[in-house]
Amino acid sequence: MMDFDFDLFVIGGGSGGVRAARVAAAEAGAKVGLAEEYRMGGTCVIRGCVPKKLMVFASGYADAFEDARAYGWDVTAGGFDWLGFRGKLHAELDRLENIYRTNLDKAGVQIFDTRAVVADPHTVRLASGETFTAKHILVATGGAPFVPDMPGADQVITSNDVFQFDALPKSILIVGGGFIACEFACILNGLGVEVTQYYRGAQILRGFDDEARGHVAELMIEKGVNLHVGTDVIDMKAADGGTWVKSTDGKERVYDKVLYATGRNPNTAGLGLEEAGVKLGRKGEVMVDDYSQTSVPSIYAVGDVTDRINLTPVAIREGAAFVETVFKGNPTKPDHELVASAVFTQPELGTVGLTEEAAAEQEPIDVYCSSFRAMQSLFAGRDDRVLMKLIVSKASGKVLGCHIVADHAGELIQLAGVALKMGATKEDFDRTVAVHPTMSEELVTMKTPIRSA
Repeated sequence: MMDFDFDLFVIGGGSGGVRAARVAAAEAGAKVGLAEEYRMGGTCVIRGCVPKKLMVFASGYADAFEDARAYGWDVTAGGFDWLGFRGKLHAELDRLENIYRTNLDKAGVQIFDTRAVVADPHTVRLASGETFTAKHILVATGGAPFVPDMPGADQVITSNDVFQFDALPKSILIVGGGFIACEFACILNGLGVEVTQYYRGAQILRGFDDEARGHVAELMIEKGVNLHVGTDVIDMKAADGGTWVKSTDGKERVYDKVLYATGRNPNTAGLGLEEAGVKLGRKGEVMVDDYSQTSVPSIYAVGDVTDRINLTPVAIREGAAFVETVFKGNPTKPDHELVASAVFTQPELGTVGLTEEAAAEQEPIDVYCSSFRAMQSLFAGRDDRVLMKLIVSKASGKVLGCHIVADHAGELIQLAGVALKMGATKEDFDRTVAVHPTMSEELVTMKTPIRSA
Protein backbone atom coordinates (compact mmCIF):
# COMPACT_ATOMS: atom_id res chain seq x y z
CA MET A 1 0.00 0.00 0.00
CA MET A 2 1.35 3.40 -1.00
CA ASP A 3 2.48 5.72 1.77
CA PHE A 4 1.19 9.25 1.06
CA ASP A 5 2.59 12.57 2.30
CA PHE A 6 -0.95 13.73 3.08
CA ASP A 7 -4.34 12.12 3.56
CA LEU A 8 -5.85 15.20 1.90
CA PHE A 9 -4.36 18.01 -0.12
CA VAL A 10 -6.68 20.97 -0.77
CA ILE A 11 -5.99 23.37 -3.65
CA GLY A 12 -7.64 26.71 -2.83
CA GLY A 13 -8.03 28.63 0.42
CA GLY A 14 -11.58 29.92 0.01
CA SER A 15 -14.59 29.10 2.13
CA GLY A 16 -15.18 25.58 0.77
CA GLY A 17 -11.56 24.46 0.77
CA VAL A 18 -10.79 25.88 4.21
CA ARG A 19 -13.88 24.25 5.76
CA ALA A 20 -12.99 20.85 4.28
CA ALA A 21 -9.34 21.12 5.35
CA ARG A 22 -10.13 22.25 8.88
CA VAL A 23 -12.84 19.67 9.57
CA ALA A 24 -10.85 16.80 8.03
CA ALA A 25 -7.87 17.66 10.24
CA ALA A 26 -9.67 18.62 13.46
CA GLU A 27 -12.54 16.14 13.47
CA ALA A 28 -11.28 13.22 11.39
CA GLY A 29 -7.62 13.33 12.38
CA ALA A 30 -6.47 13.55 8.76
CA LYS A 31 -3.06 14.85 7.77
CA VAL A 32 -3.98 17.82 5.58
CA GLY A 33 -2.08 20.24 3.34
CA LEU A 34 -3.61 23.31 1.72
CA ALA A 35 -2.19 25.60 -0.97
CA GLU A 36 -3.47 29.10 -1.72
CA GLU A 37 -1.68 31.31 -4.27
CA TYR A 38 -3.19 34.65 -3.26
CA ARG A 39 -4.89 35.32 0.09
CA MET A 40 -6.71 33.03 2.47
CA GLY A 41 -10.48 33.52 2.44
CA GLY A 42 -11.07 33.33 -1.29
CA THR A 43 -13.53 35.37 -3.31
CA CYS A 44 -16.05 35.81 -0.48
CA VAL A 45 -13.74 37.25 2.16
CA ILE A 46 -11.17 39.06 0.04
CA ARG A 47 -12.97 40.37 -3.05
CA GLY A 48 -16.63 39.39 -2.84
CA CYS A 49 -19.42 39.13 -0.28
CA VAL A 50 -17.67 40.67 2.71
CA PRO A 51 -16.07 43.82 1.23
CA LYS A 52 -19.08 44.27 -1.05
CA LYS A 53 -21.53 44.16 1.89
CA LEU A 54 -19.42 46.69 3.80
CA MET A 55 -19.62 48.94 0.72
CA VAL A 56 -23.39 48.38 0.61
CA PHE A 57 -23.59 49.63 4.20
CA ALA A 58 -21.38 52.64 3.39
CA SER A 59 -23.44 53.56 0.34
CA GLY A 60 -26.74 53.45 2.25
CA TYR A 61 -25.94 56.42 4.44
CA ALA A 62 -26.77 59.00 1.75
CA ASP A 63 -30.44 57.94 1.94
CA ALA A 64 -30.19 57.57 5.72
CA PHE A 65 -29.17 61.23 6.10
CA GLU A 66 -32.10 62.27 3.90
CA ASP A 67 -34.48 60.15 5.96
CA ALA A 68 -33.07 61.50 9.22
CA ARG A 69 -33.90 65.06 8.12
CA ALA A 70 -37.44 63.96 7.23
CA TYR A 71 -37.74 62.51 10.75
CA GLY A 72 -36.77 65.82 12.32
CA TRP A 73 -33.02 65.40 12.82
CA ASP A 74 -30.77 68.35 12.05
CA VAL A 75 -28.04 66.54 10.12
CA THR A 76 -25.68 67.65 7.42
CA ALA A 77 -23.77 65.06 5.41
CA GLY A 78 -20.17 65.95 4.62
CA GLY A 79 -18.32 64.37 1.71
CA PHE A 80 -17.63 60.63 1.69
CA ASP A 81 -14.02 59.85 2.64
CA TRP A 82 -13.24 56.95 0.30
CA LEU A 83 -9.63 56.51 1.40
CA GLY A 84 -10.63 56.54 5.07
CA PHE A 85 -13.24 53.88 4.38
CA ARG A 86 -10.89 51.84 2.16
CA GLY A 87 -8.25 51.75 4.92
CA LYS A 88 -10.75 50.36 7.42
CA LEU A 89 -12.08 47.92 4.81
CA HIS A 90 -8.63 46.48 4.11
CA ALA A 91 -7.87 46.24 7.83
CA GLU A 92 -11.06 44.22 8.30
CA LEU A 93 -10.13 41.87 5.45
CA ASP A 94 -6.68 41.40 7.02
CA ARG A 95 -8.37 40.53 10.32
CA LEU A 96 -10.66 37.98 8.67
CA GLU A 97 -7.82 36.41 6.71
CA ASN A 98 -5.86 36.03 9.92
CA ILE A 99 -8.81 34.20 11.52
CA TYR A 100 -8.87 31.74 8.60
CA ARG A 101 -5.13 31.10 9.00
CA THR A 102 -5.35 30.75 12.78
CA ASN A 103 -8.19 28.25 12.58
CA LEU A 104 -6.29 26.15 10.03
CA ASP A 105 -3.14 26.27 12.16
CA LYS A 106 -5.08 25.22 15.25
CA ALA A 107 -6.50 22.24 13.36
CA GLY A 108 -3.00 21.21 12.28
CA VAL A 109 -3.35 21.97 8.58
CA GLN A 110 -0.06 22.67 6.80
CA ILE A 111 -0.46 25.85 4.71
CA PHE A 112 1.52 26.52 1.51
CA ASP A 113 1.31 30.12 0.32
CA THR A 114 1.82 29.32 -3.33
CA ARG A 115 0.08 27.96 -6.41
CA ALA A 116 -0.48 24.22 -6.62
CA VAL A 117 -1.47 22.14 -9.64
CA VAL A 118 -2.45 18.51 -10.08
CA ALA A 119 0.46 16.42 -11.40
CA ASP A 120 -1.38 13.08 -11.36
CA PRO A 121 -4.34 11.55 -9.48
CA HIS A 122 -2.33 11.40 -6.24
CA THR A 123 0.30 14.15 -6.67
CA VAL A 124 0.29 17.95 -6.46
CA ARG A 125 3.08 20.20 -7.66
CA LEU A 126 3.75 23.57 -6.06
CA ALA A 127 5.05 26.61 -7.93
CA SER A 128 8.24 26.20 -5.86
CA GLY A 129 8.85 22.88 -7.63
CA GLU A 130 8.07 20.76 -4.59
CA THR A 131 5.73 17.80 -5.08
CA PHE A 132 3.56 16.05 -2.52
CA THR A 133 1.52 12.89 -2.70
CA ALA A 134 -1.98 12.71 -1.29
CA LYS A 135 -4.53 9.96 -0.89
CA HIS A 136 -7.23 12.47 -1.81
CA ILE A 137 -7.02 15.81 -3.63
CA LEU A 138 -9.76 18.43 -3.23
CA VAL A 139 -9.99 21.17 -5.87
CA ALA A 140 -11.59 24.31 -4.41
CA THR A 141 -10.15 27.04 -6.62
CA GLY A 142 -13.39 29.00 -7.10
CA GLY A 143 -14.08 31.28 -10.04
CA ALA A 144 -12.83 34.49 -11.60
CA PRO A 145 -14.47 37.39 -13.45
CA PHE A 146 -14.86 36.83 -17.18
CA VAL A 147 -14.20 39.68 -19.63
CA PRO A 148 -15.07 38.97 -23.29
CA ASP A 149 -12.31 39.20 -25.87
CA MET A 150 -13.16 42.48 -27.59
CA PRO A 151 -11.62 45.78 -28.72
CA GLY A 152 -10.48 47.80 -25.72
CA ALA A 153 -10.75 44.89 -23.27
CA ASP A 154 -7.44 46.02 -21.75
CA GLN A 155 -9.22 49.22 -20.63
CA VAL A 156 -11.78 47.57 -18.39
CA ILE A 157 -11.78 46.68 -14.71
CA THR A 158 -13.69 43.92 -12.90
CA SER A 159 -15.36 43.74 -9.50
CA ASN A 160 -11.97 42.65 -8.05
CA ASP A 161 -10.57 46.14 -8.77
CA VAL A 162 -13.30 48.22 -7.12
CA PHE A 163 -11.92 47.65 -3.62
CA GLN A 164 -8.52 48.96 -4.73
CA PHE A 165 -9.62 52.34 -6.18
CA ASP A 166 -7.27 55.17 -5.15
CA ALA A 167 -10.19 57.53 -5.65
CA LEU A 168 -13.81 57.03 -6.57
CA PRO A 169 -14.42 57.74 -10.28
CA LYS A 170 -16.75 60.58 -11.17
CA SER A 171 -18.45 58.42 -13.80
CA ILE A 172 -18.54 54.69 -14.47
CA LEU A 173 -20.08 52.39 -17.06
CA ILE A 174 -21.01 48.97 -15.68
CA VAL A 175 -21.57 46.29 -18.32
CA GLY A 176 -23.65 43.31 -17.23
CA GLY A 177 -27.03 42.51 -15.74
CA GLY A 178 -26.33 39.87 -13.10
CA PHE A 179 -26.32 40.39 -9.37
CA ILE A 180 -22.68 41.59 -9.25
CA ALA A 181 -23.30 44.27 -11.89
CA CYS A 182 -26.51 45.43 -10.21
CA GLU A 183 -25.02 45.47 -6.71
CA PHE A 184 -22.05 47.60 -7.76
CA ALA A 185 -24.31 49.92 -9.76
CA CYS A 186 -26.31 50.58 -6.57
CA ILE A 187 -23.23 50.83 -4.34
CA LEU A 188 -21.38 53.33 -6.54
CA ASN A 189 -24.55 55.32 -7.20
CA GLY A 190 -25.08 55.56 -3.44
CA LEU A 191 -21.50 56.78 -2.99
CA GLY A 192 -22.10 59.64 -5.42
CA VAL A 193 -20.63 58.20 -8.63
CA GLU A 194 -22.57 58.85 -11.86
CA VAL A 195 -23.47 55.28 -12.87
CA THR A 196 -24.52 54.02 -16.31
CA GLN A 197 -25.34 50.34 -16.69
CA TYR A 198 -25.66 48.41 -19.97
CA TYR A 199 -27.19 44.96 -20.21
CA ARG A 200 -27.66 43.29 -23.58
CA GLY A 201 -30.69 41.24 -22.40
CA ALA A 202 -34.29 42.38 -22.05
CA GLN A 203 -34.20 42.68 -18.24
CA ILE A 204 -31.55 42.57 -15.50
CA LEU A 205 -31.16 39.69 -13.01
CA ARG A 206 -31.88 36.85 -15.43
CA GLY A 207 -32.93 33.70 -13.59
CA PHE A 208 -34.73 35.56 -10.82
CA ASP A 209 -38.51 35.99 -10.66
CA ASP A 210 -39.62 38.24 -13.54
CA GLU A 211 -41.89 40.45 -11.44
CA ALA A 212 -39.22 40.88 -8.75
CA ARG A 213 -36.45 41.72 -11.22
CA GLY A 214 -38.66 44.27 -12.96
CA HIS A 215 -39.41 45.82 -9.57
CA VAL A 216 -35.68 46.07 -8.73
CA ALA A 217 -34.91 47.63 -12.14
CA GLU A 218 -37.55 50.35 -11.66
CA LEU A 219 -36.25 51.25 -8.22
CA MET A 220 -32.63 51.34 -9.41
CA ILE A 221 -33.62 53.82 -12.12
CA GLU A 222 -35.61 55.91 -9.61
CA LYS A 223 -32.55 56.07 -7.36
CA GLY A 224 -30.41 57.46 -10.20
CA VAL A 225 -28.79 54.49 -11.99
CA ASN A 226 -28.84 55.21 -15.73
CA LEU A 227 -29.89 51.68 -16.71
CA HIS A 228 -30.12 50.63 -20.37
CA VAL A 229 -31.30 47.12 -21.24
CA GLY A 230 -30.97 45.71 -24.75
CA THR A 231 -27.70 47.64 -24.98
CA ASP A 232 -24.09 46.52 -25.35
CA VAL A 233 -20.66 47.93 -26.10
CA ILE A 234 -19.43 47.70 -29.70
CA ASP A 235 -16.19 49.68 -29.46
CA MET A 236 -13.94 50.97 -26.73
CA LYS A 237 -10.54 52.67 -26.48
CA ALA A 238 -8.42 54.80 -24.20
CA ALA A 239 -9.25 58.49 -24.26
CA ASP A 240 -8.18 61.62 -22.40
CA GLY A 241 -9.62 61.29 -18.92
CA GLY A 242 -10.80 57.71 -19.23
CA THR A 243 -12.29 55.28 -21.73
CA TRP A 244 -14.26 56.14 -24.86
CA VAL A 245 -17.20 53.79 -25.42
CA LYS A 246 -19.53 53.36 -28.37
CA SER A 247 -22.71 51.37 -27.70
CA THR A 248 -25.21 49.49 -29.84
CA ASP A 249 -27.70 52.35 -29.51
CA GLY A 250 -25.26 54.63 -31.32
CA LYS A 251 -24.24 56.66 -28.27
CA GLU A 252 -20.60 57.63 -27.69
CA ARG A 253 -19.19 58.78 -24.40
CA VAL A 254 -16.03 58.92 -22.28
CA TYR A 255 -16.28 57.34 -18.80
CA ASP A 256 -13.71 57.57 -16.02
CA LYS A 257 -13.95 53.79 -15.57
CA VAL A 258 -15.59 50.87 -17.34
CA LEU A 259 -16.41 47.85 -15.17
CA TYR A 260 -17.31 44.53 -16.76
CA ALA A 261 -19.46 42.21 -14.64
CA THR A 262 -20.35 39.77 -17.41
CA GLY A 263 -20.15 36.54 -15.49
CA ARG A 264 -17.54 34.38 -13.79
CA ASN A 265 -15.74 31.30 -15.01
CA PRO A 266 -14.39 28.40 -12.94
CA ASN A 267 -10.68 28.68 -12.10
CA THR A 268 -9.39 25.53 -13.79
CA ALA A 269 -6.99 26.87 -16.44
CA GLY A 270 -3.51 25.38 -16.10
CA LEU A 271 -4.43 23.25 -13.07
CA GLY A 272 -3.48 20.00 -14.82
CA LEU A 273 -6.92 18.51 -14.26
CA GLU A 274 -7.67 17.26 -17.77
CA GLU A 275 -4.16 15.81 -18.07
CA ALA A 276 -4.88 13.85 -14.87
CA GLY A 277 -8.13 12.53 -16.39
CA VAL A 278 -10.61 14.89 -14.73
CA LYS A 279 -13.60 15.73 -16.92
CA LEU A 280 -14.36 19.43 -17.35
CA GLY A 281 -17.54 21.06 -18.66
CA ARG A 282 -18.02 23.66 -21.37
CA LYS A 283 -17.06 26.62 -19.15
CA GLY A 284 -14.14 24.73 -17.62
CA GLU A 285 -16.18 23.67 -14.59
CA VAL A 286 -15.13 20.47 -12.83
CA MET A 287 -17.77 17.81 -13.44
CA VAL A 288 -18.69 16.04 -10.20
CA ASP A 289 -21.26 13.51 -8.98
CA ASP A 290 -23.69 13.99 -6.07
CA TYR A 291 -20.82 13.44 -3.62
CA SER A 292 -18.50 16.02 -5.27
CA GLN A 293 -16.31 13.25 -6.75
CA THR A 294 -14.77 13.82 -10.19
CA SER A 295 -14.19 11.28 -12.95
CA VAL A 296 -10.91 10.47 -11.15
CA PRO A 297 -11.86 8.64 -7.91
CA SER A 298 -9.11 10.26 -5.78
CA ILE A 299 -9.96 13.81 -6.88
CA TYR A 300 -12.96 15.76 -5.57
CA ALA A 301 -14.11 19.37 -6.13
CA VAL A 302 -16.37 21.78 -4.23
CA GLY A 303 -17.57 25.36 -4.57
CA ASP A 304 -17.70 27.70 -7.55
CA VAL A 305 -15.16 25.64 -9.51
CA THR A 306 -17.96 23.06 -9.97
CA ASP A 307 -20.46 25.74 -11.11
CA ARG A 308 -23.39 24.20 -9.25
CA ILE A 309 -24.81 26.88 -6.92
CA ASN A 310 -22.16 29.59 -6.65
CA LEU A 311 -22.78 30.79 -3.12
CA THR A 312 -20.39 30.78 -0.16
CA PRO A 313 -22.64 28.86 2.26
CA VAL A 314 -23.18 26.21 -0.43
CA ALA A 315 -19.40 25.76 -0.87
CA ILE A 316 -19.07 25.39 2.90
CA ARG A 317 -21.82 22.74 2.98
CA GLU A 318 -20.17 20.91 0.06
CA GLY A 319 -16.82 20.95 1.87
CA ALA A 320 -18.39 19.56 5.03
CA ALA A 321 -20.30 16.86 3.09
CA PHE A 322 -17.04 15.84 1.36
CA VAL A 323 -15.39 15.25 4.75
CA GLU A 324 -18.40 13.26 5.98
CA THR A 325 -18.26 11.11 2.85
CA VAL A 326 -14.51 10.54 2.51
CA PHE A 327 -13.12 10.78 6.05
CA LYS A 328 -16.00 9.88 8.36
CA GLY A 329 -17.51 6.97 6.45
CA ASN A 330 -20.87 8.69 6.25
CA PRO A 331 -21.76 9.22 2.55
CA THR A 332 -23.42 12.66 2.46
CA LYS A 333 -24.80 14.56 -0.52
CA PRO A 334 -24.75 18.35 -0.17
CA ASP A 335 -28.35 19.59 -0.18
CA HIS A 336 -28.93 21.99 -3.07
CA GLU A 337 -32.71 22.17 -2.66
CA LEU A 338 -34.41 25.40 -1.56
CA VAL A 339 -31.25 27.45 -1.07
CA ALA A 340 -32.20 31.00 -0.14
CA SER A 341 -30.15 33.90 -1.52
CA ALA A 342 -30.08 37.68 -1.56
CA VAL A 343 -29.07 40.33 -4.08
CA PHE A 344 -27.74 43.36 -2.20
CA THR A 345 -29.11 45.99 -4.51
CA GLN A 346 -30.89 48.99 -2.97
CA PRO A 347 -33.45 47.85 -2.06
CA GLU A 348 -32.43 44.22 -1.67
CA LEU A 349 -33.96 41.19 -3.38
CA GLY A 350 -34.38 38.06 -1.27
CA THR A 351 -35.47 34.82 -2.88
CA VAL A 352 -36.00 31.18 -1.99
CA GLY A 353 -37.61 28.40 -4.02
CA LEU A 354 -39.14 28.61 -7.47
CA THR A 355 -39.84 31.70 -9.55
CA GLU A 356 -43.39 32.15 -10.79
CA GLU A 357 -42.23 31.18 -14.28
CA ALA A 358 -40.50 27.95 -13.19
CA ALA A 359 -43.35 26.94 -10.87
CA ALA A 360 -46.00 27.50 -13.57
CA GLU A 361 -44.10 25.20 -15.92
CA GLN A 362 -44.10 22.51 -13.24
CA GLU A 363 -47.72 22.56 -11.99
CA PRO A 364 -50.83 24.74 -11.53
CA ILE A 365 -50.13 27.56 -9.06
CA ASP A 366 -51.70 30.47 -7.23
CA VAL A 367 -49.71 33.70 -6.98
CA TYR A 368 -50.05 35.95 -3.94
CA CYS A 369 -48.38 39.33 -4.37
CA SER A 370 -48.47 42.70 -2.66
CA SER A 371 -46.63 45.91 -3.51
CA PHE A 372 -46.79 48.85 -1.13
CA ARG A 373 -44.89 51.80 0.32
CA ALA A 374 -43.31 50.82 3.62
CA MET A 375 -44.14 52.90 6.69
CA GLN A 376 -40.59 54.15 7.28
CA SER A 377 -39.91 55.35 3.74
CA LEU A 378 -43.47 56.63 3.22
CA PHE A 379 -43.10 58.97 6.23
CA ALA A 380 -39.72 60.11 4.91
CA GLY A 381 -41.25 60.93 1.54
CA ARG A 382 -39.40 58.24 -0.40
CA ASP A 383 -41.17 56.54 -3.32
CA ASP A 384 -39.67 53.08 -2.71
CA ARG A 385 -42.19 50.27 -3.03
CA VAL A 386 -41.81 46.95 -1.27
CA LEU A 387 -42.73 43.72 -3.08
CA MET A 388 -43.82 40.56 -1.22
CA LYS A 389 -44.65 37.48 -3.28
CA LEU A 390 -45.58 33.87 -2.57
CA ILE A 391 -45.92 31.12 -5.20
CA VAL A 392 -48.27 28.36 -4.00
CA SER A 393 -49.05 24.89 -5.38
CA LYS A 394 -52.77 24.53 -6.15
CA ALA A 395 -52.62 20.79 -5.48
CA SER A 396 -50.80 20.67 -2.15
CA GLY A 397 -51.06 24.25 -0.86
CA LYS A 398 -47.27 24.18 -0.36
CA VAL A 399 -45.40 27.46 -0.73
CA LEU A 400 -43.05 26.79 -3.65
CA GLY A 401 -41.33 30.17 -3.75
CA CYS A 402 -40.98 33.40 -1.80
CA HIS A 403 -39.61 36.64 -3.27
CA ILE A 404 -39.10 39.89 -1.37
CA VAL A 405 -37.89 43.26 -2.65
CA ALA A 406 -37.36 45.55 0.34
CA ASP A 407 -34.75 47.05 2.63
CA HIS A 408 -33.28 44.13 4.62
CA ALA A 409 -34.84 41.53 2.29
CA GLY A 410 -31.73 39.41 2.84
CA GLU A 411 -32.51 39.20 6.55
CA LEU A 412 -36.20 38.43 5.91
CA ILE A 413 -35.62 35.70 3.33
CA GLN A 414 -33.41 33.74 5.72
CA LEU A 415 -36.41 33.14 7.98
CA ALA A 416 -38.76 32.46 5.07
CA GLY A 417 -36.17 29.91 3.92
CA VAL A 418 -36.62 27.94 7.15
CA ALA A 419 -40.39 27.77 6.61
CA LEU A 420 -40.07 26.62 2.99
CA LYS A 421 -37.42 24.05 3.91
CA MET A 422 -39.87 22.61 6.44
CA GLY A 423 -42.54 22.34 3.73
CA ALA A 424 -44.78 25.17 4.94
CA THR A 425 -48.14 25.55 3.25
CA LYS A 426 -50.02 28.75 2.52
CA GLU A 427 -52.35 27.72 5.35
CA ASP A 428 -49.34 27.68 7.72
CA PHE A 429 -48.52 31.24 6.65
CA ASP A 430 -52.19 32.27 7.05
CA ARG A 431 -52.53 30.94 10.61
CA THR A 432 -49.36 32.72 11.71
CA VAL A 433 -50.30 35.92 13.53
CA ALA A 434 -48.78 39.06 12.03
CA VAL A 435 -46.14 41.16 13.79
CA HIS A 436 -47.43 44.73 13.54
CA PRO A 437 -46.33 47.22 12.35
CA THR A 438 -43.72 45.59 10.10
CA MET A 439 -43.19 45.14 6.38
CA SER A 440 -42.93 41.37 6.74
CA GLU A 441 -46.45 41.00 8.19
CA GLU A 442 -47.62 41.21 4.57
CA LEU A 443 -46.27 37.67 4.07
CA VAL A 444 -48.93 36.29 6.44
CA THR A 445 -51.83 38.61 5.57
CA MET A 446 -52.19 38.05 1.80
CA LYS A 447 -55.50 36.15 1.66
CA THR A 448 -56.48 36.17 -2.01
CA PRO A 449 -54.35 35.16 -4.99
CA ILE A 450 -53.88 37.92 -7.54
CA ARG A 451 -53.63 35.38 -10.36
CA SER A 452 -53.33 31.69 -11.11
CA ALA A 453 -51.21 29.93 -13.71
